[in-house]
Amino acid sequence: MQTALPKAWDDPRIRNGMEQQLRLRRELLAAGKKPLGWKLAFGGPAALERLRINAPLVGFLMTDAVVASGSTISFAGWKKPAAEPEVTVYLGKDLAPGADRQTIMGAIAGLGAAIELADVDHPSDDVEGTLARNIYQRHVILGACDRRHAGGSLSGLNASVFHDGEKIVSTAEFEALTGEIVSNAGHVANLLAQFGETLRGGQIIIAGSITPPIWVKSGECISFHLEPLQAISVNFAAPP
Repeated sequence: MQTALPKAWDDPRIRNGMEQQLRLRRELLAAGKKPLGWKLAFGGPAALERLRINAPLVGFLMTDAVVASGSTISFAGWKKPAAEPEVTVYLGKDLAPGADRQTIMGAIAGLGAAIELADVDHPSDDVEGTLARNIYQRHVILGACDRRHAGGSLSGLNASVFHDGEKIVSTAEFEALTGEIVSNAGHVANLLAQFGETLRGGQIIIAGSITPPIWVKSGECISFHLEPLQAISVNFAAPP
């Protein structure tokens, strides 16, 4: 008889880290901040093995983290800035825990592009500490929701990433470093339910970086074209 794999929340590092993270989220909500959705990280095979986890880590997003495409961001006070091109999952309806694949796909209203900006200021090997710090989240740039990709279909999409105008990535292998998007959306719903939270319609999930972290410096620029959708970009303020 095959033994069932342990659930992510059975890991005390994840349980303790999520409890601290969601306590912070509740404090922000009580202070008037508005929820945007959730983020995934460390979903690729190598990261899962290195961190001894069996599913991506989950963090949260607030609306005040969003900056418009083309904005200029200052790194003042940051330790190790990174940019991460990601696929955004737009949810059209609530997703309850334990949903089957068809139900999960039915909750995905469309897909879009994202660039997450992170400050990697803590060792990722400390899973509990990384979760408690909301997995380095600082800002996110979002492309529009494309409803032609409802259900989580990646068919017809190709990613091009530019660092200071130089193309550094061209790929259609979106899930190699993130894990499978539809399954991961179900994982978010299942994990949140363990802590009294619900994955809501109208929220988003940024599904994890499709490239290794892009280490960036002041004065540089990152652009991400999730073809054939509209490209998005972010600039980093030059040193004073």
